[in-house]
Amino acid sequence: METEVSVLIADDHPVFRRGLRQVIESESIFRVVAEADDGRSALELIRAHRPRIAVLDIHMPEMGGFDLIREIKREKLAVEVIFLTMYDDESMFNAAMDLGAKGYVLKDSAISDIIASLRSVAANRPYISPALSGFLLSRSERATRLASQQPGLNLLTATERRILKLVSEYKTSKEIASELHIHYRTVDNHRTNISQKLGLKGSHALLKFALEHKSEI
Repeated sequence: METEVSVLIADDHPVFRRGLRQVIESESIFRVVAEADDGRSALELIRAHRPRIAVLDIHMPEMGGFDLIREIKREKLAVEVIFLTMYDDESMFNAAMDLGAKGYVLKDSAISDIIASLRSVAANRPYISPALSGFLLSRSERATRLASQQPGLNLLTATERRILKLVSEYKTSKEIASELHIHYRTVDNHRTNISQKLGLKGSHALLKFALEHKSEI
């Protein structure tokens, strides 16, 4: 017997939200535990209900989807995020992936894609609408190209890559240390090692590199 998966839906269009809920609950494995029509309410409901997956519109009143996932990460709330969007915009897609979204679904195909996306994310696999597969390919190609241009990237440990990603989010050593549960001086040592492996020199070189290559790291 499959384990029930709890889901929260946040979207400011009640008709769309109702239709999405009906489709989701047509599958017995999924249970919608809460709905929200703005980002701030969604955050409060995520805190209260602790859903396994949150299906979030990117553009919402009070707090947009991107700000909401940042707060989810900051509070270390154990919920996976699937973003809904009307726009097949590559920069927005990359921003969502950089923020740690597990799914990215176009609203035009949400009714047909939502069950597949929920099943995939519940199995700890990412999902994007098939129409956007080209974005994923471009992202992969850029990462491969960067690795060939910066062979030092292949020398980074998993922790160092994580720290480089957090640097790209403008986080300080103390903030990174808090998130990774390590001492801030350990983070500073990692930053020095990353810079050496990438051949970066100067006080702001690491931040500049992280920002320029944020979507490929």
